[in-house]
Amino acid sequence: MDYLCFRALCCKGPPPPRPEYDLVCIGLTGSGKTSLLSQLCSENRDNIVSTTGFSIKAVPFQNAILNVKELGGADNIRKYWSRYYQGSQGVIFVLDSASSEDDLEIARNELHSALQHPQLCTLPFLILANHQDKPAARSVQEIKKYLELEPLARGKRWILKPCSLDDMEAVKDSFGLLINLLEDRDLEPSRM
Repeated sequence: MDYLCFRALCCKGPPPPRPEYDLVCIGLTGSGKTSLLSQLCSENRDNIVSTTGFSIKAVPFQNAILNVKELGGADNIRKYWSRYYQGSQGVIFVLDSASSEDDLEIARNELHSALQHPQLCTLPFLILANHQDKPAARSVQEIKKYLELEPLARGKRWILKPCSLDDMEAVKDSFGLLINLLEDRDLEPSRM
């Protein structure tokens, strides 16, 4: 009898499962996608190489698990990105805020394509302005203006946040905001 009382009081069974969300992570080569995801997964950053095809990481957070499909950002790979969009519930777009004008222009065009893609246009976007620790980094306000997000992304749910590997708490907070958008999406009644 004592065992049953103890079990009833202390052992309420396993914790409820965390929701899982399937996300796609895109951005140009060198933007820091792999480094950020590896750091979030507490992996060793010493041997990181650019993703040439795609990789999938389960990124655990306290209130959700994000299954992130990271797509390589090289020119010859970007044209195939859309083949991997199906089934995504959200988008992470990483850009190098200290990149050249030419690369920033390419990043803007790729972001605009993603925001307008039929499989992504209704999804929440987390846009990370990475490498904020570099001297040449542009501010989030400069990037927001340059990317021309306001007219294009009006009515869409997107978050633009600064980040760097030096401040992983800020990165985790940014992902927390994305998880909130994903949870809100889950609570929306389905439209007929």
